[in-house]
Amino acid sequence: MSTEAHADHRPLAAAVRTVSGLTLLSRIAGLLRDLVTVRVFADSAVGSAFAAALAIPNTFRRLFGEGALSAAFIPEYTTLTRDDSALAQRFATLVVALLTLATGAITIALELVLAFLLTAADDAPDAALSLRLIMITLPYMPLVCAGAILGAMLQVHNRFAPHAAAPIILNLFIIVAATTHFVIDGATPARTAVYISIATVIAGAAQLAWCALALRRHIRWTRSFHATRDAARRLASRFLPALLGLGTLQLNSLIDTLIAMWPIWFGPAILGLAYPLDDASNSILFFSQRLYQFPLGVFGIAVATAVFPLLSRHAREPDHFLQTLRRGVRLSIFIALPATIGLALVSRDLVAVMYTGAGGFSADGAARATAVLVGYALGVWAYSLNQILTRAFYALGDTRTPMRIAIAMVGLNLALNLALIWPFREAGLAWATATAATAQLAALAFILGRRLGVPILDPPTRSSVARIVPLSGAMGILVALSILVAPAPTTWSAHLAILGVAILVGMGAYAAGARALRLHELSWLVKLR
Repeated sequence: MSTEAHADHRPLAAAVRTVSGLTLLSRIAGLLRDLVTVRVFADSAVGSAFAAALAIPNTFRRLFGEGALSAAFIPEYTTLTRDDSALAQRFATLVVALLTLATGAITIALELVLAFLLTAADDAPDAALSLRLIMITLPYMPLVCAGAILGAMLQVHNRFAPHAAAPIILNLFIIVAATTHFVIDGATPARTAVYISIATVIAGAAQLAWCALALRRHIRWTRSFHATRDAARRLASRFLPALLGLGTLQLNSLIDTLIAMWPIWFGPAILGLAYPLDDASNSILFFSQRLYQFPLGVFGIAVATAVFPLLSRHAREPDHFLQTLRRGVRLSIFIALPATIGLALVSRDLVAVMYTGAGGFSADGAARATAVLVGYALGVWAYSLNQILTRAFYALGDTRTPMRIAIAMVGLNLALNLALIWPFREAGLAWATATAATAQLAALAFILGRRLGVPILDPPTRSSVARIVPLSGAMGILVALSILVAPAPTTWSAHLAILGVAILVGMGAYAAGARALRLHELSWLVKLR
């Protein structure tokens, strides 16, 4: 049997299909959520305040729950589950308890700080609204972080569906809360933002309960932590490096939010100079990020999520580890490269369809959001591969190398942010993030290859990439032509028609080309055998 057809492809491909499929449903619900919320807030100061209120707790979720802690937790829990299930259960109980205490303490401390800052913001209503919304949404952080760890445990037990489906709960709660704006007389965007923030916290509790229910057959919670000290020590030694290593994109996104919120929190000038961003900047940035996160979440992070437990399982088996890593890289490139090209090409029409009309973005806001989306889109392939390569280091027990690279990339991103916002406004933040992600990818790939002692891109992988790149380019040309030959759109429905045709052309051309070139990645994703 050939290596390409080896049965070991099945668990990875099946996991990717499960995570991608449910994440796709979640992201579709997220798009519906954005269709509603953008017509409540548009490109306004209230929209910027709402975006910051969601960004702060979600950054903690991605860093502590789905990011660093999960990355440090999964390899240890995988090993213990294999060697001593009783010890694994005690260790998992300890981690959940400590996480709840730590995130609860952080939440209380931040609430006190925000309450103090709120007393000084009486003469700045937009800043005061922003602080109030953050105070309301902060309790979402400990709830969703605990849910993320339960989701990591489910992944180790080969149950990817429950946690991948959990965001659907959040999106449904937000949609319901946002629709009150259109049915309650006298509703204002600020009041609706409060309702949505409250609904977010309730959704966090529902997500936690959902994951706990799915996990009940796999763990018995205990009050005994006997013999967990060594495992806890190993987890602690990996956590801080993982926090920086895997959280680069999240930290960079948080920095983007802080820079974009400057006009609301501190005023329209900096050091006596007119600031290049305005009150609408964070709203534009937030909703643009939501669009590039669609392919990244559905495919890029889905592949990394599915591959990580397998890498951890094969960490002591170099041949299997390399096979799994290379499959993950090939799947990621196969999905992310055409997504990068396609998203950049359809950005104008996608923004118009999602965010204009019926109270959405203004023409200026839509043009600015398009520029931001193009910048972010060009880094989707790098974001996706970074997720896999960083997790490969963690599966090998090395959290310090990604940490050192990440620190450098955060510094690079900040420097580029401060330089590029002046000529390019919000789009400069997107270009800085994409550039830093590409530099991070180059560093991770080079060092990991040296660590493994063999090239990550072996002959079959190089052969696959050599076919994926021109195929993606050809697909991009066809998509661009389909957009160019269409009449200049002047209505929302015209943008929708162009977007629909471009998507069909892109997907059809890429699938047909992959089949003609006999790319195995396509069969990995669509076949059960």
